[in-house]
Amino acid sequence: MFGGRCAGTCTACQAYTAADNRKPVFDNSLLQQLLDYNKNSLLQTTTTTTELYHSHKKKNSNKKNNNHNSNNSNSNNSNNNHSGNNNNNSSLLQRLLDLGSLPSQGEVSEILASQLGIWRRYPRQATVVLSGLARQKLPHLAIRVLVSMSRSSVEADAFHHNAVISACEKGGQWQLALRLLTNMTQLRVAPDEISYNSAISACEKGGQWKLAVSLLSRMSHVRVAANAITCSASISNCEKGGQWQLAYSLLSGMPAMRLVPNEFTCSAAISACQRAGQWQLGLSLLSCMFDLSSVAPDRITYSAAISALEAGGQWQLALQLLGRMPDLRLVPNEITFSAAISACEKGGQWQLALRLLGCMPEMGLVPNEFSYGAAISACGKGGQWQLAFKLLSDLPDKRLVVDQVSCNAAISACEKGSKWELALSLLRKMHDTRIARNKITCNAAISSCKAGSQWQLALSLLSSMPCSRLVPDTISCSAAISACEKGGHWKFALGLLSSMPDMRAVPDEISFNAAISACWKGYLYS
Repeated sequence: MFGGRCAGTCTACQAYTAADNRKPVFDNSLLQQLLDYNKNSLLQTTTTTTELYHSHKKKNSNKKNNNHNSNNSNSNNSNNNHSGNNNNNSSLLQRLLDLGSLPSQGEVSEILASQLGIWRRYPRQATVVLSGLARQKLPHLAIRVLVSMSRSSVEADAFHHNAVISACEKGGQWQLALRLLTNMTQLRVAPDEISYNSAISACEKGGQWKLAVSLLSRMSHVRVAANAITCSASISNCEKGGQWQLAYSLLSGMPAMRLVPNEFTCSAAISACQRAGQWQLGLSLLSCMFDLSSVAPDRITYSAAISALEAGGQWQLALQLLGRMPDLRLVPNEITFSAAISACEKGGQWQLALRLLGCMPEMGLVPNEFSYGAAISACGKGGQWQLAFKLLSDLPDKRLVVDQVSCNAAISACEKGSKWELALSLLRKMHDTRIARNKITCNAAISSCKAGSQWQLALSLLSSMPCSRLVPDTISCSAAISACEKGGHWKFALGLLSSMPDMRAVPDEISFNAAISACWKGYLYS
């Protein structure tokens, strides 16, 4: 696959060629329904559409000469006052920042009172301030500034709205971003590709992939051309929503929009394949990139592909990709190595995992918590509990945080090594150092008690899970039943089996087999 050029004839491409011709059905009413639903709450922060609209109509035609496209006639004055404007903008921005993230409209208007007249003549100065608020991730404050501009008849153009939408995107306020985008049309301010890109990115960060795709569909209806950034954000939305087919369809539809896929769009599509376990398609997309003269796989793309192979348990292919990177003058980073180590862990290759971990410092890379967590887990699965604990004890010396993931991996290693005392000791240390335990932690600890025939401790751990707001599952109960079976307590095993439905845990083959074995041992010894 890697030696030649992919012309759409490889197995993965043939399997999904039909996706090119399947245009996704977008429900544009979904966006309007959301906006209508949020109207009352959003208008408390934004201003009403009516107020903005009437303020907009009051502006006379002479003010049109003050927009961003007509500043050429005033360029000399702008150059003479450039230094002063920068100082004024910095001072004004700092005064606004001093108000905090949720100031009142009156507080903002008071600070802007002396500046609004200047903004009428030089609207670009307002853009500078709004962009500064966007960088600080202060959407509510940026909206207050926009409202003050409207009330003082300062014409707000697409540049101003884009800066505020960007603030909403950076501040995680996707609802506000959508509301502002709709307000632009009502105010006869035409949204451009930057407006839509920011709104789509806001939806991505808010996990609203359906809305993001609806926005992408709307762009064609309002004759706003999508660009590579738009497609990258939309594909990334599909990735986070687990919609790998739609991500692939968007990527393959880019040529029809006269857009050439770039590293970011391809990486997002490969990541979508990785999340869905479609490692074959992810590998095919990487291969197809070599056929595009305008784009070459980069480190991000390779990291995404290696992660896809890791999720698919293809450790050999993952190592092959890692080995090819130097030939392409690509330097692997911590993410790349962590994915490769994790691939070895899933493939039961603990020796290779440790070798990769040891190679990182030689390449000038500092292993992080993810790298060590994967290596510890690899040692645990390989029955190397001593090595797992050695790696765990090295973390403080490496100035790395001992977190839940690394502790879970070490406890699992103890379970496989039948070291229940060590597992429970680590569980106590997690409590003492305020490392939250999760269901994986408890299940591994209960399983270690099972291996040591410590049925009382297993039942105690099981009963303590609700105190940590954890609900026992089938694995938890099955491990506890097995512990009772090994301890020769068939009555407890049967009682726990019968109580599983009350805990919404579905008994499986392991649960029943352990209970049956417990009863059989009880019969033999009676």
